[in-house]
Amino acid sequence: MFWSATGGGVRRYLLAKHAWLARHTAWQHTIAAPVVDQPGMAALPSVSLPGSGGGYRLPIRRRALAQTLESLQPDLIEAGDPYRLAWASLDAAHARHIPAVAFCHSNLELLAATLAGPRLARVAMRTARRYVRRLYSHFDLVLAPSEVMRLRLLDCGLDRVACQPLGVDTQVFHPARSSAMWRNQLGLSPATRLLVYAGRFASEKHLDVLVEAVRKLGAPYVLLAIGTGPMPPSGDRVLVRPYESDPMALARMLASADVFVHAGDQETFGLAVLEAMACGTPVVARAAEGLAELVDDNVGAAVQDDLPQSYVDAISNLFMHDRNGASRRARERAEAYDWNQLLPILLTHYRQLLHNGPRDRDAFPDSALPHSRPASLSQ
Repeated sequence: MFWSATGGGVRRYLLAKHAWLARHTAWQHTIAAPVVDQPGMAALPSVSLPGSGGGYRLPIRRRALAQTLESLQPDLIEAGDPYRLAWASLDAAHARHIPAVAFCHSNLELLAATLAGPRLARVAMRTARRYVRRLYSHFDLVLAPSEVMRLRLLDCGLDRVACQPLGVDTQVFHPARSSAMWRNQLGLSPATRLLVYAGRFASEKHLDVLVEAVRKLGAPYVLLAIGTGPMPPSGDRVLVRPYESDPMALARMLASADVFVHAGDQETFGLAVLEAMACGTPVVARAAEGLAELVDDNVGAAVQDDLPQSYVDAISNLFMHDRNGASRRARERAEAYDWNQLLPILLTHYRQLLHNGPRDRDAFPDSALPHSRPASLSQ
């Protein structure tokens, strides 16, 4: 369900994998999602998800979902979300006697705490933790996009977990995409110090922190926010542009900005941050979760708290010191994450699972959701 017509890291990961497998292997890779907007995709039964921003849809009919997946006759299934579709993926894998992989793109514990609010956060986190263990224990392998996420999953009691970072096309996302003409089209003064954020406009991204930081910074700083979602930023020094589906156009925006900023504290990886780094754009980001593994003071600045003043200090210090050096080091770090280096590792995981075969799934507990018996047992 993380696939949307308006972007997101999961979409970019799946499209990159799809293209790489087509170029380098004889594998047939099918993306099955509730929203179908690419050739060859498989449509999954779903209902609309109002208020999600970006046109997301929710798969809920577990038996129908499993039957759709079975009809594709896969040799291996990778589940990209931890909700109803994950259980349907297990059902389909059980019916076909094939391996099932889960890619943990979302930190359910932190998400549950955010949704529950401060008073119920601890209870919500414990509940989410039990659910994560219950669900992922049935998969043959769970992939985590960062080391911190891998350790979280191990701490939940799981043992078949591997770190599989996301990647970037370093030929598309490149410092050469920088365009003075594009900056001029924004109608900004040449002296403008342009900060850019790209991603969903959602509460966990803490865009309000960035808006307040740029307000405090004042002229000549401007924040450009690129994306979509239920909570778009606003302010006197804030420009908002819609999600950009063209990777080349997005690369031009990222490479033409002076600094990429990100205040989110729940990122399991931070793909937009990596893409900015590949463009040679220094990054100021929260030193939390997956972002802490990508960003440090060598490539920009790692902010230790969620105070707007901390971002003010980090951004202004970057311009006062070695921003060009940070730009060069950001590009160098991103080059180690090129898809051509990371996707062969993913393919090795797949081949090992196919060689070993699936675990015994004669029976496994349900997802604790109403009317969600395994498809193989449903009438």
